[in-house]
Amino acid sequence: MMCAAQIGQRGRRVLLLEHARKLAEKIRISGGGRCNFTNLHCAPENFLSHNPHFCRSALARYTPRHFIGLVERYRIEYEERTLGQLFCCGSAQQIIDMLTCECERGGVHWRMPCEVRAVIREADEFVLHTDQGPCRARSLVVASGGLSVPKIGAGPFGYHIAEQFGLNIVAPRPALVPLSFEPETLARFGDLSGISMDAEVSCNGGRFRENLLLTHRGLSGPVILQISSYWRAGDAIEIDLLPGRDAEAWLLSEQSSRAQLNTLLAQALPKRFAQQWCDAHDAVKPLNQFAQGALRALAQALHHWQVKPSGTLGYNKAEVTLGGVDTDGLSSKTMEAKTVPGLFFIGEVVDVTGHLGGFNFQWAWASGHAAGQVA
Repeated sequence: MMCAAQIGQRGRRVLLLEHARKLAEKIRISGGGRCNFTNLHCAPENFLSHNPHFCRSALARYTPRHFIGLVERYRIEYEERTLGQLFCCGSAQQIIDMLTCECERGGVHWRMPCEVRAVIREADEFVLHTDQGPCRARSLVVASGGLSVPKIGAGPFGYHIAEQFGLNIVAPRPALVPLSFEPETLARFGDLSGISMDAEVSCNGGRFRENLLLTHRGLSGPVILQISSYWRAGDAIEIDLLPGRDAEAWLLSEQSSRAQLNTLLAQALPKRFAQQWCDAHDAVKPLNQFAQGALRALAQALHHWQVKPSGTLGYNKAEVTLGGVDTDGLSSKTMEAKTVPGLFFIGEVVDVTGHLGGFNFQWAWASGHAAGQVA
C-alpha cells in the first residue's frame, strides 16, 4: 500500500493485487491492536541481514519523521511508549485507513481477493495470470511478506517468484518469537507460567535488557523475542537475572545472615522463581552456611544463567521472518533486482529484519517508498 500510493501519486497506473480477504491484517493485529508503527530511534544497527549495510540508503531517505508527518497530516493521535516506540492512541485501523486514502489519492486500482497463479516475463513486460484473468505491467513489485503468522495468509509466494527469476534466498526462520525449554528445564520452571522480571539476555552478539516472561512452554517477553533473532538451534542464551546490580557484593554483605538465600533473592526476584532457581542450584540454605567462594559462584550464576532452548514456537507465534530474498541481488537504492529490470522486492520478503519495537514497520515504509520512487 505504501509503495502503490507512491507510484500512483507519481502519475503511473497501479494495480494492487491482494490475495487475502481482509486488508492489512498484520497491521491490524500489531501492537495489541494499536500498531507500533515506527520507532524514534530507528537506525541501521536495529536491523539484521547478511548485508548489514543494505538497509542504510532506504532508511536514510524515508525516516520515522517522514512517516510521523504523514500520520499527523491525517490527524491520527499517537503516543510514545518505552524505548522510542510510537503507537496509535486509537487503533491500528487508523493506519490502514490512512494508507488506503493515500492509495486513493494515487488512483490505485485493486483486485482483492485475487490469487496470482503464475508470473511470466514477456519481452519488457510481466504477465500475471490470476484467478480474475491476466494482467500486464512494465514493473512488478513483490510485497508479499514472510512466513510469520500463516493464519492470516503468510506464505512463501515471494520467495518462489525470486527464485523463478534467479535470485537467491537466505534461508528463512522464525524471529521475534518465544523460545521453548528443554524437557529438564521445563519440568523445573514450567509451573511458573506468568511470572515476569527485568533481565538482560545475550546470545551471539545480541544483548537486550527488557521484560522476561516465563510461560508454560519456556520463555517469552520482549527481551526473549529480541534475542530469538540472534539465537540458533543448539546455542545457549545467557540471562543476567540482576542487571545493573553487583550480586557478589550483595551476597557477601549478607553472609552472616541466618536468612535463606532464596528469601534474600526474593527482594529482587519473584518469590517463587527465587525458590526454584535456588532449588536448581542446590542452594536452599541459610546464607551463613555458605563459604565466600560458594557465594561468589552463585553471584556469577545469577549474572550468567545459561539456558539452552530446545527451539522456537515457530511461525505461528513469530512476529517476523528472518532471512528472505538475498540483498546481494537487489539495488539498495531502489529495491530493484539487478538482473531483472522492473522487478522489485520490498518489506519483510527481503533479508532485512528489524528488532522489536516498530522497526519492521519502518523498514516496510522505507523500502516501499524507495521502490515507489522508480517502479
